[in-house]
Amino acid sequence: MEITLETIDRLTQAIRSKIQYELRIGIILGTGLGRIANSIQEPINIPYRDLADWPVSTVQGHTGQLVIGKLENQPVLAMQGRIHYYEGYSMQQVTLPVRVMQRLGISILIVTNAAGAIHPEFLPGDVMLITDNLNLAGMAGLNPLIGPNLDVFGPRFPDMSQSYDRQMCDLARKVARQEKLILREGVYAGLSGPSFETPADLRFLRTSGADAVGMSTVSEVIVARHGGMRVLGFSGISNKANLDGNTITSHEEVLEAGNLIAPKLEILIRGVLRLI
Repeated sequence: MEITLETIDRLTQAIRSKIQYELRIGIILGTGLGRIANSIQEPINIPYRDLADWPVSTVQGHTGQLVIGKLENQPVLAMQGRIHYYEGYSMQQVTLPVRVMQRLGISILIVTNAAGAIHPEFLPGDVMLITDNLNLAGMAGLNPLIGPNLDVFGPRFPDMSQSYDRQMCDLARKVARQEKLILREGVYAGLSGPSFETPADLRFLRTSGADAVGMSTVSEVIVARHGGMRVLGFSGISNKANLDGNTITSHEEVLEAGNLIAPKLEILIRGVLRLI
């Protein structure tokens, strides 16, 4: 499905009509991490189903609504649940929310996800600062910018050499030090899903330089950078890498790990928002 500027602007107006102030920060909350949106003050909740043409989350652990309000006195729009390519949506539909954020004037995007560890030292419950990504789905032809370029947002060939804003990363490191949190750092590999990786997949990814792997985020970051947004990314490590094939990964395991990860992520996000 091709997403037009008219569709984006219609959704933008529908959301803008419900708020009284300009938004600055967008937050995408991954699997099992939606509870962070519960800390937003004076929330305005907009279910995805109430927005015509907005894709609806179908996965357990994704509530499927926008939560708009103040967090650390910053005006934020949080996606309590994201949309994935494997749910049957096009890459343009998956990234439609980011386009709407851009038309709302949001200039900073914080992306979070639940990811499997590839780095041998990463443990379930850890948080990883994303310093770069492998766009494996995009390399296979699933890039959200394929099709007519929307010149109003950005150039035909956007630079991705600094996908994750270096100053924002430094703020996250500062918060981690202040709060005495262990903050891992590494490269996130984005696959299409929904099947989990084979041991051979994971060995290949490790050789390629990946530290964590998941089924989201990268397409959102591409569209965010195409539109000039600054991006900060976190992966919540939900399970150990199964490089030897002796363990079984499940969605329930991912959801359970969110109980450990969400409080740490909230501390990091709130700390960064205080420093911006």
